[in-house]
Amino acid sequence: MTKQASELNPILFVVTSHAVKGATGIPTGYNLAEVTHPLEKLQEAGIRVEFASILGGDAPLDGLEDMNDPVIAHYWASADFRHAISHTLRLADVDPARYSAIFFAGGHGTMWDFPDNPAVHKAIREIDAAGGIVSAVCHGPAALVNARRADGGLLVAGKRLAAFTNGEEDEVQSTQVVPFLLESTLIERGAVHQSAPNWADNVVVDGRLITGQNPQSAASLGVALRDALLA
Repeated sequence: MTKQASELNPILFVVTSHAVKGATGIPTGYNLAEVTHPLEKLQEAGIRVEFASILGGDAPLDGLEDMNDPVIAHYWASADFRHAISHTLRLADVDPARYSAIFFAGGHGTMWDFPDNPAVHKAIREIDAAGGIVSAVCHGPAALVNARRADGGLLVAGKRLAAFTNGEEDEVQSTQVVPFLLESTLIERGAVHQSAPNWADNVVVDGRLITGQNPQSAASLGVALRDALLA
């Protein structure tokens, strides 16, 4: 039996509030494609989305991306979207019970403020315990590296997933910039990391954990999340 979108609680999109790449002084933030491409797939299906960030308020953007991308151009021209992304909820103020799923978008900023944030851990633990879906793309799985289930076990232990790879980090010359390598750390936590060639569209679904490798995987992750929610 399939669900109707109207039956679902909203999905919580979480973006970073961290605006600088470590000691480099280089601006960073959330990746716009990794927000807008999944958002399009969910909204087309009538699924409601709300936005949160670690600090709340105006989320920092990791560069204004290619406006030749019609999805990015559409949302960046939308007053509703621009208002939502500049007035995000503070994650610590959010009640996770209100949501059917949580989605962590990427952008390098996540590597600094997602892994050890208590509100991130609480939202993941409670949504997972309630039978909801936990999802993330690219650097968004930084939220998962220290997340635990209600029983205290690491969320990613023994789970198949995808995330930004060591090879991709090397290609963007950030191996020595980020505080840790995401692929390596997830593997250390017991995850079964399933990588594809650099910049390939790669989404992995393991039960109620849905993850994607890079910006090129964002739309496909939105489709997988939509389908799982409506199944």
